[in-house]
Formats: sequence, C-alpha cells, structure tokens
Amino acid sequence: MGVFLAPMAGVTDLPFRILAREYGADLVVSEMVSAQALVYANRRTLNMLALSELERPTAIQIFGHDPKVCAEGAKIVFAEAAPEMIDLNFGCPTPKVVKNGDGAALLKDVDRLVQIASAVVEAVPIPVTAKIRLGWDRDSINCVEVSRRLEEAGVHWITVHGRTREQFYSGRANWGWIAKVKEAVGIPIVGNGDVFSPQDAKALLDQANCDHVAVGRGAQGNPWIFRQIKAYLDEGKILPEPGVEERISLALRHLQMKVEFDGEVRAVREMRPHLAWYLKGIPYAAEARRILNTTTTAEGMEKVLKGLL
Repeated sequence: MGVFLAPMAGVTDLPFRILAREYGADLVVSEMVSAQALVYANRRTLNMLALSELERPTAIQIFGHDPKVCAEGAKIVFAEAAPEMIDLNFGCPTPKVVKNGDGAALLKDVDRLVQIASAVVEAVPIPVTAKIRLGWDRDSINCVEVSRRLEEAGVHWITVHGRTREQFYSGRANWGWIAKVKEAVGIPIVGNGDVFSPQDAKALLDQANCDHVAVGRGAQGNPWIFRQIKAYLDEGKILPEPGVEERISLALRHLQMKVEFDGEVRAVREMRPHLAWYLKGIPYAAEARRILNTTTTAEGMEKVLKGLL
C-alpha cells in the first residue's frame, strides 16, 4: 500500500515534489506536461522534465489527444528524464485542456483514449499508468469500461478520481465507483479524491478496497499529511498538526528552493498560492496574504513570513 502525491498543475513542481518525498510520499507525480509541446521542443516544457535524485521514484504525467504525438512525447520524457513511470492524463477537467480534446475529454472517446495508452505502452520500456475520472458527467459514467480497456492496453495501474468531469471538484468524491473499478480489473487501483486527513485515507482504502491512495489538494501547503497518513495506517497513531513555527519554517524553505529552481521573479509569482496554503489558520494570516500578493521580491516575502513568528 502506497501513499502518493497526485499531479496538480501549478503545484507539483520539483521543489514541492522533493518536500512531499521528505515527508513520506512513496511516489510523486509531476504537473501535467504537454506531449505536443515536447515534440515541438518547447524550452519551458522541456524544463518541466527536470528531476532530482531527492524526489525519486517519480512519474512524469503527459497529456495529449494524438496517439503518435503522445508516444513521441513519452520517448522524449524517457530520454530526457528517465522517470520511474509515465502517467497519462485522462482526467483534467479544465476548459482550456478539454476544448482541445485532451484530459477528461477523452472519456467521451474511449477508442482514442485506448489507442493513446497502447501507443505509449509500446513506446517506452518503463511502466505506464493512467489517471481517469468516473466519466464525463453523471449520465455517462464509464470508468469501469475505461479501466478494463486500459488494463488490456498494458497499463500498469490506474488512478481513479471519484468525480465526473462535470463536477470539477464540487460535491463529494464517490468512492463507491472506485470500488467497482477495483472489482472489475486485475491491476492495482489508486484511489483519489477528498483525502484531507489520515482518517480520510483509511476510509478511502477501506471503502474502495483500492491498493494505494493519492493525495491532491489535501497536500497543498501540507506535505506533513503524508507522514500523518502513514503513521495512522501503519501504527494507528494520530500525529499532531504542525505548529506555527514549523509551518513558517517550511514555507521559508520552500520559497528558497523555488528561487533556486526557477529564479526570483517566477518563484515570487508562483509561491503566492503555496504561501497562502501554508498560512491557513495562522493568526493574522489574512493581512499577511494581502501583503504577499503584492510583494515582488523573495526578501519581502521572507520578511512577511518571519513577522508572523
């Protein structure tokens, strides 16, 4: 049984993946990477393939709608980064991804989805995994059929997010459908959706009978969750929540890592949501967030964070 960091655009970059591994994630997954942009040798996209030995094992997630392009993109990922796995994104609900026929849009074209999976499995010598949702909407839930066909295509395991595309992240994840997928296939199933505490992780594993659990939004500003989940699952222990000092200390370290990796200008811009998550529930956090959102230097951000201690 593994506890994984789920892929999240704008969140699971290299610095955050390293932190998640440090705090106990058994596997980390990158932000989604465009196969088309890789084939076009887009410099920023190629930079997304940077891996550190500190974060392995890592899966790089790719997305696209053309089987040949996805296969070529997967070959580039393997040649450039040699991750332990390549994950296929068949679940992203965002309009800009779906309108191009990528992500969750492929749940409406299962034949093409399977062609992509088959092409990528053939293209690389490492395990290929897939992430799906329950279906496009509540009237077209097809996760069981999709999972059976992905298994036939040679996919190593499937992560199932317990919502439809129509739901985005609203309502409750339906773990019952994850259980139905698990019953229908012989490959491992990773349960995903609404894991915000160790108790949630155990409930998901129990209710869905899945093999692993992937934590997405529950890890935002909270890499401690991996350590907490493992202590609860392995020993029945409930570890305490980190205090203000520990939260601020990690936020400062994360900021420093991000500056080293991306340079100050980009790091300051992209750390704003991360810092807001770290500060959740801390006294005077609202005022601190307001200042952080207009601060343009890492030094300025550090000053605001230290002022909360």
